[in-house]
Amino acid sequence: MRVVMAMVAAALLAGCASSAMEAARSQAPTKAFSSSKAADVVAQCIQFGWQDEEVFGVDASGYLEPGKQGGFTVYTREAESFADIRAQGGSTAVSYYAKHNDSVALRRMAALATCL
Repeated sequence: MRVVMAMVAAALLAGCASSAMEAARSQAPTKAFSSSKAADVVAQCIQFGWQDEEVFGVDASGYLEPGKQGGFTVYTREAESFADIRAQGGSTAVSYYAKHNDSVALRRMAALATCL
């Protein structure tokens, strides 16, 4: 029973994060980047960087999932910040979105930038 409840809670949270991300994608990204590295390498690096408890403390979270239109999405709890990573020609395009313009969002963007 506990397993079922945990799965339902996870599905509900994913749905909330997904709708928040779709709303953010209707706007321009907070910042756009490009990289010569492969999309999967960039996505894994961002996920790893966002999970660094030394930098983000209790806010350290980074979830990686396949993007709806290819590529990958790395996001935090409640989609406070997320990045869409897609192969684009011979390079990788990264669109970073942040719900708030605060120090945590800036640290996440800086961690993302180290992966390019």
